[in-house]
Amino acid sequence: MAIFPMKSKNPRPYAVGVGSALMDILLFESDGFVAEHGLIKGGMEMVDAGRADELLAASARGAAARRVPGGSSCNTTIGLGRLCGKAVFVGTRGDDDLGGILEASIAANDVEARLRKVAAPTGRVLSVVTPDAERTMLTCLGASSETSADQISPELFRGADLVHVEGYLLFNEPVIRAVFESAEAAGVPASLDLASFTVVEAKLALAKELVQKHVAVLLANEDEARSYTGASDEREALEILAGDAECAVVKVGKRGSLVSLGGEVTTVAPVGDGGAVDTTGAGDLWASGFLYGLISGKPVAECGRIASLCGYEVCQVEGAHIPEEGWRRIKAAIG
Repeated sequence: MAIFPMKSKNPRPYAVGVGSALMDILLFESDGFVAEHGLIKGGMEMVDAGRADELLAASARGAAARRVPGGSSCNTTIGLGRLCGKAVFVGTRGDDDLGGILEASIAANDVEARLRKVAAPTGRVLSVVTPDAERTMLTCLGASSETSADQISPELFRGADLVHVEGYLLFNEPVIRAVFESAEAAGVPASLDLASFTVVEAKLALAKELVQKHVAVLLANEDEARSYTGASDEREALEILAGDAECAVVKVGKRGSLVSLGGEVTTVAPVGDGGAVDTTGAGDLWASGFLYGLISGKPVAECGRIASLCGYEVCQVEGAHIPEEGWRRIKAAIG
């Protein structure tokens, strides 16, 4: 049954995000470093803590690596919190100092953090950023891998306008199934950001099954769309994605994005000149703006414009968090 156009039933749009609670470690390195250490540029690799530590030690810049809160759905939910004024993030953190810093940062961004504490250390992502602002991620899930289906219930989502899920949860099948089934039981539509082409390649059959059954809004960049559909042409890929989800998006970097909804394709222009300091979080914050627009009942073109504003602002800073002045510019542009 069609759920669009959407309009929040709350005084303020309200979204719930579920995913990995992680700390990003930003390491600015050369393309040579990426090649020398056998990394898949632009991809995501699951690693243990030893592998992440090894790369940090191998880099002359390791001691200067920045640490900022991260996690795909967490980043998107923080953006939704800043835009909506009301959001909840569900995940798992370690009972350690890093976890405390992470939770405080989430709460400081108008997001209620519902994080289970466990003995395992808080998860982290080594994000290797090359001079072209591309990031290559090595993820050590730590405590976030202990998120369990018993944390999820329809009551958790009741009253929300949207439940947002990251593709990385495809590696935790019981949880992602529980999220989609509970959202459906609560009568709340769900969005999924495919998150990484390497995730899609590893979990393609599961991704397609869940999207076709449960997902209203499907978000992908061009690499993820290609991995999901097998189509190298972005418009052909978008058409295939739109056959599986009512609203489908293909983000094409500096060229903007394509959105399919109700059989109509909208081309969304990028904001700015395409320059970037760091693309970490670009897709996550793009999703924040787009999803905020959808649950606010805005036209697709306006949803895309807000998304582009958010994606642009986060690319002008290191890490996945837009500073206060950036949010002021975004809100002024939204009006």
